[in-house]
Amino acid sequence: MSLLSINADAKTIKSNAGGEYLTAILYLAPAKTSGYQVCPSATEGCKASCLFTAGRGNMNSVQEARTNKTLMLFEKKETFRATLYKEFTSFSKKCKALDVKPAVRLNGTSDIYWPDKFPELFTDFPTFVQYGYTKEEKVMCKFMEGKCPPNYYLTFSRSESNWDFCKEVLDANFTVAAVFEKVPKKYKGYKVFDADETDLRFLDPKGQIAGLKAKGKAKKDNTGFVIRGTN
Repeated sequence: MSLLSINADAKTIKSNAGGEYLTAILYLAPAKTSGYQVCPSATEGCKASCLFTAGRGNMNSVQEARTNKTLMLFEKKETFRATLYKEFTSFSKKCKALDVKPAVRLNGTSDIYWPDKFPELFTDFPTFVQYGYTKEEKVMCKFMEGKCPPNYYLTFSRSESNWDFCKEVLDANFTVAAVFEKVPKKYKGYKVFDADETDLRFLDPKGQIAGLKAKGKAKKDNTGFVIRGTN
């Protein structure tokens, strides 16, 4: 079973199309879908709106594969580690052959602090740009304080209940991702840019909001996770 996916969604296809980077993503079964918690700060809104059900994720076979990967992570950790390390090595060779820079997002549909779980993936592959979204405030603080691996980049994710911390992140000149019914130019005084144009969050302008358009079940969200209007 392969763990990493390339060109598995529309946004990474855009990012990978003739660009400077090639992105590989690991998709797990989010929150506690598999029986194991991989999103400890998940809210009702983000669970209901999760991209697990968007695009190809709506297919039963895809959901089953993501669940199996999650089960492997928790029940056969060393097998998972060895498989992922091997795929990192293969991905490095692929990127070198294509003359592109490797980028990896291990939290495609999860929120795990991977440097604690598999530190060798960061130390042994220093040329990889590893990036992701997190709702973990302690993890985001660690990143903002420069205490994460130097090749790890994080974007904080807004939920229906963490706007106060989002303001702290933005005012510290870091990026916050937020889901909108319609992506505006500004939200609560902060500039918003269209984050659906590329998946490469580490290239985003700082101190601004990465605006994502609601997809899948998120289109019907009524928890406040999806921002409707621009107030």
